[in-house]
Amino acid sequence: MIKKQTIIDLATAHFEGTDKFIVDVKVLTGNKIEVYVDAPNHVVIADCVALSRFIEGNLDREKDDYELQVSSPGATEPFKVLPQYKKYIGSKVLVVTKEGLKHEGVLLSADENEFVIEETRREKKAVGKGNQTVVEKITLAYNQTKETKSVLPF
Repeated sequence: MIKKQTIIDLATAHFEGTDKFIVDVKVLTGNKIEVYVDAPNHVVIADCVALSRFIEGNLDREKDDYELQVSSPGATEPFKVLPQYKKYIGSKVLVVTKEGLKHEGVLLSADENEFVIEETRREKKAVGKGNQTVVEKITLAYNQTKETKSVLPF
Protein backbone atom coordinates (compact mmCIF):
# COMPACT_ATOMS: atom_id res chain seq x y z
CA MET A 1 0.00 0.00 0.00
CA ILE A 2 1.27 3.44 -0.90
CA LYS A 3 1.71 5.73 2.10
CA LYS A 4 0.11 9.17 2.26
CA GLN A 5 3.41 10.71 3.40
CA THR A 6 5.14 9.37 0.27
CA ILE A 7 2.66 11.28 -1.91
CA ILE A 8 2.98 14.42 0.24
CA ASP A 9 6.78 14.27 -0.03
CA LEU A 10 6.65 13.85 -3.82
CA ALA A 11 4.17 16.71 -4.30
CA THR A 12 6.18 18.97 -1.98
CA ALA A 13 9.35 18.23 -3.94
CA HIS A 14 7.56 18.92 -7.24
CA PHE A 15 6.17 22.27 -6.04
CA GLU A 16 9.41 23.46 -4.40
CA GLY A 17 10.18 26.98 -5.57
CA THR A 18 6.64 27.61 -6.88
CA ASP A 19 3.58 29.26 -5.34
CA LYS A 20 1.54 26.04 -5.53
CA PHE A 21 0.65 24.11 -2.38
CA ILE A 22 -0.93 20.85 -1.26
CA VAL A 23 -4.42 21.12 0.17
CA ASP A 24 -5.06 17.44 0.90
CA VAL A 25 -3.92 13.94 0.03
CA LYS A 26 -6.12 10.88 0.45
CA VAL A 27 -5.03 7.27 -0.03
CA LEU A 28 -8.21 5.24 -0.15
CA THR A 29 -8.85 1.52 -0.28
CA GLY A 30 -7.61 -0.16 -3.43
CA ASN A 31 -4.71 2.32 -3.64
CA LYS A 32 -6.93 5.07 -5.02
CA ILE A 33 -4.93 8.26 -4.49
CA GLU A 34 -6.53 11.71 -4.54
CA VAL A 35 -4.28 14.78 -4.47
CA TYR A 36 -5.73 18.28 -4.13
CA VAL A 37 -3.53 21.27 -4.97
CA ASP A 38 -4.03 25.01 -5.15
CA ALA A 39 -2.17 28.28 -5.71
CA PRO A 40 -2.73 31.94 -4.74
CA ASN A 41 -4.07 32.78 -8.21
CA HIS A 42 -5.29 29.53 -9.72
CA VAL A 43 -4.30 26.02 -10.72
CA VAL A 44 -4.60 25.02 -14.36
CA ILE A 45 -4.98 21.56 -15.81
CA ALA A 46 -1.34 21.60 -16.95
CA ASP A 47 -0.25 21.97 -13.29
CA CYS A 48 -2.30 18.91 -12.33
CA VAL A 49 -0.98 16.89 -15.28
CA ALA A 50 2.64 17.80 -14.46
CA LEU A 51 2.22 16.76 -10.82
CA SER A 52 0.46 13.55 -11.82
CA ARG A 53 3.30 12.62 -14.19
CA PHE A 54 5.91 13.50 -11.56
CA ILE A 55 4.24 11.28 -8.95
CA GLU A 56 3.77 8.43 -11.45
CA GLY A 57 7.42 8.74 -12.49
CA ASN A 58 8.50 8.23 -8.89
CA LEU A 59 6.23 5.29 -8.02
CA ASP A 60 6.70 1.69 -9.16
CA ARG A 61 3.58 0.31 -10.85
CA GLU A 62 5.16 -3.16 -10.75
CA LYS A 63 5.23 -2.98 -6.95
CA ASP A 64 1.92 -1.16 -6.32
CA ASP A 65 -1.04 -0.87 -8.64
CA TYR A 66 -2.81 2.44 -8.03
CA GLU A 67 -5.25 4.97 -9.41
CA LEU A 68 -4.13 8.61 -9.22
CA GLN A 69 -6.30 11.72 -9.42
CA VAL A 70 -4.83 15.24 -9.14
CA SER A 71 -7.14 18.27 -9.06
CA SER A 72 -7.91 21.54 -7.36
CA PRO A 73 -10.20 21.29 -4.33
CA GLY A 74 -13.07 23.17 -5.95
CA ALA A 75 -14.67 26.46 -5.03
CA THR A 76 -17.30 24.99 -2.72
CA GLU A 77 -15.01 22.82 -0.59
CA PRO A 78 -14.10 23.89 2.96
CA PHE A 79 -10.65 25.37 3.54
CA LYS A 80 -8.12 22.91 4.95
CA VAL A 81 -4.77 24.73 5.04
CA LEU A 82 -3.54 28.24 5.87
CA PRO A 83 -2.55 29.14 2.28
CA GLN A 84 -6.21 28.73 1.28
CA TYR A 85 -7.23 31.28 3.91
CA LYS A 86 -4.55 33.66 2.64
CA LYS A 87 -5.72 33.14 -0.94
CA TYR A 88 -9.21 34.31 -0.06
CA ILE A 89 -8.28 37.44 1.93
CA GLY A 90 -10.60 40.19 0.68
CA SER A 91 -13.28 37.69 -0.37
CA LYS A 92 -16.56 36.81 1.29
CA VAL A 93 -16.50 33.61 3.36
CA LEU A 94 -18.98 31.59 5.39
CA VAL A 95 -17.74 30.25 8.71
CA VAL A 96 -19.53 27.64 10.79
CA THR A 97 -18.24 27.35 14.35
CA LYS A 98 -18.13 24.13 16.33
CA GLU A 99 -21.05 25.53 18.36
CA GLY A 100 -23.08 25.77 15.14
CA LEU A 101 -23.00 29.57 14.79
CA LYS A 102 -22.72 30.94 11.25
CA HIS A 103 -20.76 34.06 10.34
CA GLU A 104 -20.63 35.47 6.83
CA GLY A 105 -18.26 38.28 6.01
CA VAL A 106 -15.11 39.44 4.29
CA LEU A 107 -11.93 37.62 5.27
CA LEU A 108 -9.53 40.34 6.48
CA SER A 109 -6.49 38.38 7.64
CA ALA A 110 -5.17 34.93 8.51
CA ASP A 111 -2.10 33.71 10.38
CA GLU A 112 -0.97 30.43 11.91
CA ASN A 113 -3.33 30.70 14.91
CA GLU A 114 -6.45 32.58 13.84
CA PHE A 115 -8.27 34.52 11.16
CA VAL A 116 -10.41 37.66 11.14
CA ILE A 117 -13.61 38.34 9.22
CA GLU A 118 -15.66 41.51 8.99
CA GLU A 119 -19.34 40.71 9.27
CA THR A 120 -22.04 43.21 8.27
CA ARG A 121 -25.56 42.51 9.45
CA ARG A 122 -28.86 44.22 10.19
CA GLU A 123 -30.12 44.29 13.79
CA LYS A 124 -33.06 45.90 15.53
CA LYS A 125 -32.29 49.25 17.10
CA ALA A 126 -31.97 49.20 20.89
CA VAL A 127 -34.11 52.32 21.06
CA GLY A 128 -36.78 53.25 18.53
CA LYS A 129 -38.17 51.53 15.50
CA GLY A 130 -36.37 49.94 12.60
CA ASN A 131 -33.05 48.27 12.03
CA GLN A 132 -29.48 49.43 11.98
CA THR A 133 -26.42 48.15 10.16
CA VAL A 134 -23.80 46.63 12.45
CA VAL A 135 -20.25 45.98 11.26
CA GLU A 136 -18.21 43.70 13.50
CA LYS A 137 -14.73 42.24 13.24
CA ILE A 138 -14.73 38.65 14.44
CA THR A 139 -11.53 36.82 15.32
CA LEU A 140 -11.72 33.03 15.25
CA ALA A 141 -9.14 30.38 16.07
CA TYR A 142 -9.01 27.51 13.58
CA ASN A 143 -9.86 25.03 16.34
CA GLN A 144 -13.11 26.97 16.99
CA THR A 145 -14.37 26.41 13.46
CA LYS A 146 -16.11 23.45 11.94
CA GLU A 147 -15.63 24.76 8.40
CA THR A 148 -14.84 27.84 6.37
CA LYS A 149 -15.92 28.16 2.72
CA SER A 150 -15.71 30.78 0.04
CA VAL A 151 -19.05 32.39 -0.83
CA LEU A 152 -19.51 32.46 -4.57
CA PRO A 153 -20.87 35.77 -5.90
CA PHE A 154 -24.07 35.28 -7.88
